[in-house]
Amino acid sequence: MKPINDRVVVKPAPAEEKTSGGIIVPDTAKEKPQRGEVIAVGPGKDGNAMTVSVGDIVLYGKYSGQELKHEGQDLLIMREDDILVIL
Repeated sequence: MKPINDRVVVKPAPAEEKTSGGIIVPDTAKEKPQRGEVIAVGPGKDGNAMTVSVGDIVLYGKYSGQELKHEGQDLLIMREDDILVIL
């Protein structure tokens, strides 16, 4: 999978199974993760080089990206601008 322009493909981190206090979180109460690993990066747009690269762990906005399922994996496609920070 190769994204175009300034698009990035991110594999979201799994949702938390337990709270910091050890309470098990049921599936219905799990929050959508806002962290993931970049697995593909487009070439950039208008001659601007991409800041992120494959393998980077990133944080992104709660409602960022388009969800899709590819080869059994849940993925997000988003613009590089939707990424808030590289960890």
